[in-house]
Amino acid sequence: MSSFGAESTTDDVLGGVDLAGTRVLVTGASAGLGLETTRALAAHGASVTMAVRDLAKGTTAMETVLATVPAADLELRPVDLADLASVRTFSDGFLADHDRLDVLIANAGIMACPQGTTADGFELQLGTNHLGHFLLITRLMPALVEADGARVVLLSSAGHRFADVDLEDPGFEHQPYDPWVAYGRAKTANVLCAVGIDQRFRERGVRAFAVHPGGIQTELGRHLTDESLKFLMDRLAAAPTETVWKTVPQGAATSVYAATSPDLEGRGGVYLEDCHIAEVTDDPDAREGVRAYALDPTAADALWTLSERLVG
Repeated sequence: MSSFGAESTTDDVLGGVDLAGTRVLVTGASAGLGLETTRALAAHGASVTMAVRDLAKGTTAMETVLATVPAADLELRPVDLADLASVRTFSDGFLADHDRLDVLIANAGIMACPQGTTADGFELQLGTNHLGHFLLITRLMPALVEADGARVVLLSSAGHRFADVDLEDPGFEHQPYDPWVAYGRAKTANVLCAVGIDQRFRERGVRAFAVHPGGIQTELGRHLTDESLKFLMDRLAAAPTETVWKTVPQGAATSVYAATSPDLEGRGGVYLEDCHIAEVTDDPDAREGVRAYALDPTAADALWTLSERLVG
């Protein structure tokens, strides 16, 4: 379906594409994949709202983009996805200034961090990676519907294979905390959230996609302890094929592809990797593909119901 692959970059995917008049929101836009996604989309004419937790860091990131794309149309807004009050303030401010949103890229996230909770008492990884974005997306849905053809892109990971969601104990209150299990649950939740959005809003013109960017060395690993890093390295070493690391422009390519490609017209509720729709596989040794449980519409409904209750 796609002429792009694992080595394609954001500029490859956007070659010849004019995004003038398109409003895009990127969370986690101050570094890594979010920064490159912002640069690439702005370079092709999109107006990009950079949602960042740290305004000082975000300002530096915006200046970095403007240094290479002087005509970039950028705005910077603060949001802490681990604080639902912050998400509500952000969404209220955005809707006050913009009645339309063509693309929302839920890029921000944390990985395999020590046990902790958000400002609202949720397990930190599920609360930040899923619940914060869930609230943001649902509150901005009026602007997405207004776009009449909007796309929502949620960054998942091959790490979704570490664990399915646990709707009975989302906060590890009745079982020992494991940072990689918690990460797997949160990344599975990202895929299920894309399925849930697509189920509910495709008839109103909003389609949703989950993406795996690939193996990239970015700030996502900033919370790794020596123990969790060893687990990851041991797992990679035991795999039947060697891990191929991507550059940041290669890693952000699938996000940009999901956000803009005409290949995906009429599609949604799917998981993408290397700029194509991934196949479903339960092979434990497979380096590619998506687990069936992450695309289960019944599980997506159950997670949606739980998420609505948790975020109020």
